[in-house]
Amino acid sequence: MIIIFVALILLLGTKRFPDAAKKIGKIVSEYKKAKDTVEKQMKDVTKENLEVTGPVKDERQKLDVMSKTLGIDSKSKSDEELKGIIKNKIGQPENETQTKK
Repeated sequence: MIIIFVALILLLGTKRFPDAAKKIGKIVSEYKKAKDTVEKQMKDVTKENLEVTGPVKDERQKLDVMSKTLGIDSKSKSDEELKGIIKNKIGQPENETQTKK
């Protein structure tokens, strides 16, 4: 770090170094904002944490566990209907799902 600091002072001089440091600070700040935005969008897309506490015996049991976690009534629906509903719910951002509930 010290070597880099000394090299920057030698290259830029003492007058231009503060401006360069400000620009670097702005770049780092913009990077962090962009990273936070992407993380927030990823959390919105993957809004539901599906938890399966143990092994499931068959496909229907897996669908039942997933639908229970998502708040879907699975008893009156076929496997294909459940798959479609689960797929649609998982793919929606958080704010869209909350308005539909």
